[in-house]
Amino acid sequence: MIILTKANPEESNTGYAQGGIAAALGPDDSPALHAQDTLKAGDGLCDVDAVDVLVGDGPKYVVELLEWGAQFDRAPDGSPSLGREAAHSVRRVVHARDATGREIGRLLWSRVGANRRIRVLQDATATDLVVEGETCVGARYVGGDGTSGRVGASRTLLATGGAGQVFRETTNPSIATGDGIAMAAHAGARLADLEFIQFHPTVMSVPGKPRFLLSEALRGEGARLVNDAGERFMPRYHAAEELAPRDVVSRAIVREMERTHAPIYLSLAHLDRSFVHERFPTLTHACAEAGLDLAVDRIPVSPAAHYVMGGVETDLTGRSSVTGLFAAGEAACTGVHGANRLASNSLLEGLVFGARAAQAMTEALRCASLQEQEVVTWADSSRSPSGDLPSSDDVRALMWTHCGLLRDGGRMETAIARLERWQSLVHSAPQSSLSMNEFRRLRSIVTVGLLMARAALRRQESRGGHFRSDFPDRDDIKWQKHVSDVLMRA
Repeated sequence: MIILTKANPEESNTGYAQGGIAAALGPDDSPALHAQDTLKAGDGLCDVDAVDVLVGDGPKYVVELLEWGAQFDRAPDGSPSLGREAAHSVRRVVHARDATGREIGRLLWSRVGANRRIRVLQDATATDLVVEGETCVGARYVGGDGTSGRVGASRTLLATGGAGQVFRETTNPSIATGDGIAMAAHAGARLADLEFIQFHPTVMSVPGKPRFLLSEALRGEGARLVNDAGERFMPRYHAAEELAPRDVVSRAIVREMERTHAPIYLSLAHLDRSFVHERFPTLTHACAEAGLDLAVDRIPVSPAAHYVMGGVETDLTGRSSVTGLFAAGEAACTGVHGANRLASNSLLEGLVFGARAAQAMTEALRCASLQEQEVVTWADSSRSPSGDLPSSDDVRALMWTHCGLLRDGGRMETAIARLERWQSLVHSAPQSSLSMNEFRRLRSIVTVGLLMARAALRRQESRGGHFRSDFPDRDDIKWQKHVSDVLMRA
């Protein structure tokens, strides 16, 4: 087995996952209850079979991590300490303080390093999938020293993570540019649900300081959202208040900022100071770097792009529509998250569906058996217009202002026209003044941004992470379905 990793193995969205991993381990919990919460958060669009797999298989894989030595927080009786996050009806979030993803990544990479059958190529950026006929037979890559190579494989897995860097404001690290989704699109694979972007509501927003995610677990432990006057406002927007689904909280923050013309804050001042610092050491340090005390000061927050519910369409074993190509984790779309992911289901998804993909990849190849859904084919023009390439920051700014948290048809049409022109420029000018790293980053961001914008314009309703001011209501009659995209090169 060969693993290509774009950066250091520890650098991924997994490593930045703070809150925890959800699994029905508590005495008051069950897979059925976990499924109920997942389906509710997914706003009518979750694939029920995928949810059943997630919540049914999840506990055994979390227990396996514990058996392998995961340093999760423990209750006084030695059982895993369980936290609660938004839209969960009970405490079911297993955590390692506020750095759960980092702990899981550490553990898994330690096991990979001990396996002599696995070869890891670091600083090797996959650039394209190799498709012969209708079968994926490997991938091309470029090393950090500029050398290029090709890995041949009868089975190829995309586990490239999300695409938060498509947007100007994001919680994701710089490497999360949607490379796997873009490569799959250019290889002719079917994509689904790319209109559904989860915007995390509480990202530290201190002028002159880096954006930093303030975990959902803070609100699970009692943190409050307040306006500039110090008033709680979430009770006016949702019965679950601060523990409402993320899309609801994000839009409430934006609306309250528009109403008051002032910032919004997260406050833990009413909680025990020592508990806050002990439970959230990473966040305590991050706030201190910005000159704030997490347990005392009001922390200014605003939403940012966080998670992509859509991706490479797969069945329940990770198979894509291209023979030999598999996907798992945030790069994939099984339909398990529907229109809005339940908090802390992402790490669980990676464990459960990553394992299922691995098992399927050892079996005899067969064509993917995907559910029948509407399929839309988009032409990728090969014309060569004149003009200068945009920077990736130009694309990210456009996506944030025109296809971000609040959308409407007019702005999205404007964005699509510009993105189509940029897409043509990128494909007609492989040699440019940009560095090769920036060029590859730009190519992924433009491709994924265009697919997201087209999907968002097509869905004429509001559901989960997709909200349109010109179609503000959920429309189950027309839109309670997934729509697959296929990007066909002209």
